Amino acid sequence: MRASYIALAVPFFFVLIAVEIAVARARKQRVYRLGDALSDLGCGMVQQVALVFLAGAVLAGYAWLYAHHRLITWQGEAAPWIVAFVGVDFLYYWWHRMSHEVNVLWAAHVVHHQSEEYNLSVALRQSWLQLLPEQIFYWPLAILGVPPAMFALALAIDTLYQFWIHTRVVGKLGPLEWILNTPSHHRVHHAINPKYIDKNYAGTLIIWDRLFGTFVEEDEEPTYGTVKPLGSFNPLWANLAGWVEIAMSANVEFGPAYCWDPGYGENGQAPP
Repeated sequence: MRASYIALAVPFFFVLIAVEIAVARARKQRVYRLGDALSDLGCGMVQQVALVFLAGAVLAGYAWLYAHHRLITWQGEAAPWIVAFVGVDFLYYWWHRMSHEVNVLWAAHVVHHQSEEYNLSVALRQSWLQLLPEQIFYWPLAILGVPPAMFALALAIDTLYQFWIHTRVVGKLGPLEWILNTPSHHRVHHAINPKYIDKNYAGTLIIWDRLFGTFVEEDEEPTYGTVKPLGSFNPLWANLAGWVEIAMSANVEFGPAYCWDPGYGENGQAPP
């Protein structure tokens, strides 16, 4: 269901990208590079295909937990919706934070951070391998009695909200900055400035970062990307590079088959 909601929104994504480009040109800002944007879209397209094949299995696992192990059966209509929306956003915060702190989770999530630009196409740059570990973080909602359809809708809304915050053409939004995750807050999250690294993990509500000590306000121009640049626009390599780096750090040897990408040298060694 999450995949279907996002698929329905794709035309609106491209309309908003066109608006962003128009606004940037009017301000004489450069916010897109062709190779980078095509890499973002390549990652996003394959991720949507993966969602089609995996979403049913993932939701089936959630539904099984709900059917056999839920602790609460809600009687009213308002309470489970509140638990669904607040719970999804709260658990997203912890999934997102752990994906920056645990290397195997980072190997999947790093794809989203590899772009050295910051624009709406970066929102579409998603990992092909992130879906399964991410969903485990939401299983407590099944145990708390949030019905599967309600969970799927809440997750889709939380995901769709995060599309528009990937832009440089929207400044700060006054009092909303205290409650919502905004473009300003999320620019910090994508930046590699030392003071910004591993901050602002929020999905929709920035209150989680304020509560758990991971909030930093944007007060200097961000530099985007990863501390160790990917050095390639190849979507396949983007999704494999983190795993290869983990294997190399464990002294697993790779042969010439791993030298096909521009990101690696003649001897299969990572660039400096």
